[in-house]
Amino acid sequence: MLDRTAAATPAYIVDASDPQHLRRAIADLTTGFSRWRLARALAWLDLRNRYRGSVLGPFWLTLSTAAMLLGLGVLYAALFRMSLGEYLPHLAVSLVIWNAIAQMVNEATNSLTASEGIIRQMPLPYTVHALRCVMRNGLVAAHNLPLIAVVFLACGHLPGPEALLAIPGFILIAINAFAAALLLGMICARFRDIGPIVASVMQLAFFLTPILWKPRLLGHWEVLMPLNPFYAVLETVRGPLVEGGGPMLAWIAAVTYTVLLVAIAGAFFVRFRGRVAFWV
Repeated sequence: MLDRTAAATPAYIVDASDPQHLRRAIADLTTGFSRWRLARALAWLDLRNRYRGSVLGPFWLTLSTAAMLLGLGVLYAALFRMSLGEYLPHLAVSLVIWNAIAQMVNEATNSLTASEGIIRQMPLPYTVHALRCVMRNGLVAAHNLPLIAVVFLACGHLPGPEALLAIPGFILIAINAFAAALLLGMICARFRDIGPIVASVMQLAFFLTPILWKPRLLGHWEVLMPLNPFYAVLETVRGPLVEGGGPMLAWIAAVTYTVLLVAIAGAFFVRFRGRVAFWV
């Protein structure tokens, strides 16, 4: 015979002595990834609302990136005494991928607080909100990718078969973006001052990362570039497309940084997931 007391206990009652953090975090991730279509629909709705009333929509960002690419390309090619055919492919890939990374990191800081209303009213997995942030910025970044092809055609740059290595690079960026959306989303929900700090760090990282300049300009200091995590992740895409594969040390560093970020985000998510609803 069934225990009437156990059957009458509401499902939302949790034993405080056994919070089961790990099981609930895994259930959140599993359920969230199974609802990726919902995250995609919310990401698309975010873009429609953001560019409501605009004629070109997110293509304004494409035009802005194209203008910046042309202006900076002509200027820095002259400063570095490089031909446009040599410099523009490097700058095009660097600028497009960096804009995507920077946008994802900056928006990761409010990936949960931006969904405050949903979190407080619906038992939706937090993973959905992180996926929503990643997919939204992925859609925006996709509008700029054709610029790379246009520059390659204009400069006569044709990547070889090693360009396929850029696919694992994009996967690494997506994994890092999701982990950052979870980690920074929770930290910034608790400490609202972290968001502006992250934005300032990203501005500094733009100049410290070889985007406008090439790593070889550092001379013997070039070997230290893998210590910059943004360079390592960026090089996994730029190397195959521009430099014939990229240095192996950059790949090792990128994978190491990815594993480290995922581990930290996972540990933080397991420990503090139950407090997010009180932080947002």
